[in-house]
Amino acid sequence: MMGSDAKGLTAGPAEGDFIAPPATGDEDERANALPEQEEFWRPPVRFGSVPVEKEPLGWDRRRGFRKLFPSVMLPFQVVERVRFGHSELEPNRLFWGDNLHVMRQLPNESIDLIYIDPPFFSGRQYNVIFGDKNELRSFSDIWEGGMPGYLVWLNARLYEMKRLLKKTGSIAVHLDYHAVHYVKVEMDKLFGSSNFVNEVIWFYKTGGTSKRWLGRKHDCILVYGKASGYKFYRQKEKSYLSHRYGFSNIEIMEDDKGPYTLVGMRDVWDIPALRGNQPEAIGYPTQKPEAIAERLISIFTDKTDVVADFFCGGGTTAAVAERLNRRWIACDQSRVAVAITADRLTQQVEKLTGKLFDVPDFTMEHWGVYEAQRLSEAPPEQFRAFVLRCFGARDENQDEGIHGYKGPIPVWVGKPDQGSAASASDVQGFANAIRKTLRYKQDNLRDGFMLAWAFRQDAAEAAERLRRREQTDLNFVRLDMVRIDSARFREHVAALSTAHADYENFLTFVQPLKVEIGFRRIAELAYDFDASDSVVMNPGAKIVNVQWDFNHGDRFGSTPGHSFVRGAKKEPAMQARFAFPSAGKRRIACRVQDDMGGDGIGTLEIEVT
Repeated sequence: MMGSDAKGLTAGPAEGDFIAPPATGDEDERANALPEQEEFWRPPVRFGSVPVEKEPLGWDRRRGFRKLFPSVMLPFQVVERVRFGHSELEPNRLFWGDNLHVMRQLPNESIDLIYIDPPFFSGRQYNVIFGDKNELRSFSDIWEGGMPGYLVWLNARLYEMKRLLKKTGSIAVHLDYHAVHYVKVEMDKLFGSSNFVNEVIWFYKTGGTSKRWLGRKHDCILVYGKASGYKFYRQKEKSYLSHRYGFSNIEIMEDDKGPYTLVGMRDVWDIPALRGNQPEAIGYPTQKPEAIAERLISIFTDKTDVVADFFCGGGTTAAVAERLNRRWIACDQSRVAVAITADRLTQQVEKLTGKLFDVPDFTMEHWGVYEAQRLSEAPPEQFRAFVLRCFGARDENQDEGIHGYKGPIPVWVGKPDQGSAASASDVQGFANAIRKTLRYKQDNLRDGFMLAWAFRQDAAEAAERLRRREQTDLNFVRLDMVRIDSARFREHVAALSTAHADYENFLTFVQPLKVEIGFRRIAELAYDFDASDSVVMNPGAKIVNVQWDFNHGDRFGSTPGHSFVRGAKKEPAMQARFAFPSAGKRRIACRVQDDMGGDGIGTLEIEVT
């Protein structure tokens, strides 16, 4: 039994719960201090006339990386829980959002292995895969300031990954020649040079050649332990060397390549790069073979350990972790990447269920960009708690008629329904509640915030009457009415922006697309489908991905070859052609994402003939 439940709004993986993000401060940076370095590695203060940095780029001795990248404590919105029939197990977690801020809200020492394939410092267009706005904004940040800017951006994230690793944990960072040597120097500072484990070379034969340099046919994977006691499970591989190094007791076996022996795995991995016609290829150029993740997970983790990938792309690490019976956490800044990862995982579970082990559910959780429609469907108490947290207010309602406080100022929150609007009676009721507080009576605090999707005209007039009393009547109250989806609502987040951190687009609410499906029969059992009439509801947004499920059941899982399909100009293909295996009733689903994070599903039933 597998299904998908899109109800629920939480800040954690349990449906129906709201868990506020933990309070953090500068002391958190100092608690996870930089490691002491061995004397042979420790750089001099100066090299001739050139000063030498002892700390990683971007590090501030008092505030760590929070000086350049201030903390933003926003809740997680669980938009979907994909069910596989084992709800008693803690679900795996798939996040959409800026990975730095997602990681800052995850618990210390909770992950056994982190394997990341971050953007290579090889050019903007090479790394922009899905094309939605969060991805474009993030990559713009990466290249601000050249290589030093890239290293500062990556260091802040590597630092959080170090905090998240268990003492027996490891991290593997996948790079190429553009930046690997620079990142190695920074990781020595962050993790300690004594905790370096390996530089794994992934060797492949595909790719171009040049008349001006040798063929560039490898990537590098830097592996560090959190501490000296990292887990390590020695793996073996085939060796076809004829020389046995004087050992007479080595067992010699044979396959189609000839005689071989099993030897300890070495740090050069000859693994073919993916081609577009391979089953695991999902259609974007930076996807890595599953075999790489499989080796790393097997070497550095046990069964049921937690594996994380905070640049998950098409979900390779999570898919392999799931197949190897590990728990996983995955995150990406692209809404399309998260949709494709979820799709890939649900398709894989179909093959695993009942064969190897019980596969946990997984949740899809958003940070910073929230689905307004799902929010409006939440129970009132959950809705209020969520809105207060987004507004930077405390969820306190010990005073009747007051839902929370932003500093000393009382806050009132309207109804969840987006069609509702605050009225004059709401204004009067909140003003009366403020007058009953001790702060009003003792400290002369007379301000209040009202948060709602909309305000009726009579509400604005009532607030203005209360405000006018300020000059003539000590019974006045000043109420600031703030729409939940306005720039005013997110001012406290935008105010955290610095020269290295643009938070202007954090904390936004998006609407789902209205997906319309047309079809026509072109031959026996064969049909053309068209989603071109779908409507984007977010102003200025455009469609960036379309997925088709031609056998839709309890959950969405795209039909192979019908996800992330592009046309001649790399635009998303809004049409699809499909030949059904047999006649009968079929339920068709089409899932569409826009570049602001809007997501919608349309369905129809047809009689296939």
